[in-house]
Amino acid sequence: MSGTMIKEFRLPDLGEGLTESEILSWKVGVGDTVTLNQVIAEVETAKAVVELPSPFAGVIKELHEQPGTVVEVGKPIVSFEVADDVGPAPSGAGGPAASVKDEAAGQAVGQDAGESAAGTPMREPNLVGYGAVVESTGRPARRPRTFPVAGPADTVSTAPLPAETQPAAVEHVEAAPEQPAGERPRSTPPVRKLAKDLGVDLARVTGTGPQGLITREDVQHFMDSRSSEPGRPGMPAADHAGVQAGGGGRETRTPIKGVRKFTAAAMVQSAFTAPHATEFLTVDVTPSMELLARLRDSREFAGVKLTPLTLAAKAVLIALRRNPALNSRWDEENQEIVTYNYVNLGIAAATPRGLTVPNIKDADSLSLVRLAEALAALADTARAGKTAPADLSGGTISITNIGVFGIDAGTPILNPGEAAILALGAVRRTPWEYRGDIALRQVMTLSLSFDHRLVDGEQGSRFLADVGALLADPAMVLTMV
Repeated sequence: MSGTMIKEFRLPDLGEGLTESEILSWKVGVGDTVTLNQVIAEVETAKAVVELPSPFAGVIKELHEQPGTVVEVGKPIVSFEVADDVGPAPSGAGGPAASVKDEAAGQAVGQDAGESAAGTPMREPNLVGYGAVVESTGRPARRPRTFPVAGPADTVSTAPLPAETQPAAVEHVEAAPEQPAGERPRSTPPVRKLAKDLGVDLARVTGTGPQGLITREDVQHFMDSRSSEPGRPGMPAADHAGVQAGGGGRETRTPIKGVRKFTAAAMVQSAFTAPHATEFLTVDVTPSMELLARLRDSREFAGVKLTPLTLAAKAVLIALRRNPALNSRWDEENQEIVTYNYVNLGIAAATPRGLTVPNIKDADSLSLVRLAEALAALADTARAGKTAPADLSGGTISITNIGVFGIDAGTPILNPGEAAILALGAVRRTPWEYRGDIALRQVMTLSLSFDHRLVDGEQGSRFLADVGALLADPAMVLTMV
């Protein structure tokens, strides 16, 4: 006898080692019929915007989170009504995901789908990754934020279905036990961070979530309801004036999340882990600019976008062959220096959501034409916020083109796990000594930062000199390959 059941889709681990994502938009609504692999949502991780495909074919029963909500990996985000004989899509790891039906031999009736027969928490495979281990205690369930909860603070806003209409099996998140007397107010880490930033004492906030859980909305409501009370305890009136939302205040506070949060953590890790050293070299790149003009007119490069970055990237790839120490990483755990025999070339990209550094895989194997095409595609994808997570990891060396902002030089911070990063300055017409006389030449400054654990001053200097030599006289490539 066939029927229907409710399946919950938990926010998956997208394979980046990240713990949370923000729901940007839903592509479906409650009551919509969806097919397997149909895109149902767009989420932003700390690295990129990702489309989530549906792991089931069925009807959307409930959307647990609203756009703009930051959700932890493993939390349910959408419920489906599906036929009780329908399982989720196979995962990339092989094998189907665990069903909520009592299918496993020896599995007790009513056992949570996130546990094995022995009661051990398991990671549930799904179409786009793996969900977090389901925790049995100590974690509050998230509630939908589409409507305020009426009634006492310890009342769960959704009631179970009557016994005669309840599906045979429903995946769910267990509510945490009641808060013991004397325990700090129950809230999630993001909410505690928000309260700390706003100077709010959570002991003064009434939680409206399940069993008194304090939510972001509760903190904001507390701020709004007390905005007319200057000098209230825990927040001086002078400070409060600066955290008003929506303008009119002395400060504007922007939540640290997504790409900005990831970038900040990566830069702090790099700055305080790798001992940076930076060298500068100013080069007459007039021959490279002349070469670009000739290439743009050639048939082979018709329709291909060529920029100074194109030639600089090729120069870096050639120079690395003679200076492999700059294409390596420090393995602290194994106490080894890992030198790569390939180059995944990272290109820093300024996007509306912040700085990202996607990389071109095996860039050293590409011809100049293919490298130019890859650079153009990388830039277009990054600006659209559609860079795939795989393209944001695995880089071996990076380039940042600060010249597009009219900047001549800087001290770039290493991308974590890489040995070097090269900054390209603006190309400027500058009086320059040329063949014994002074002439206006096109000049660029190169800024190289490197990890001094991996790269000695001599190695960094030789690499920078090689890149400069290739840009000053592209024919020098004949002496380096």
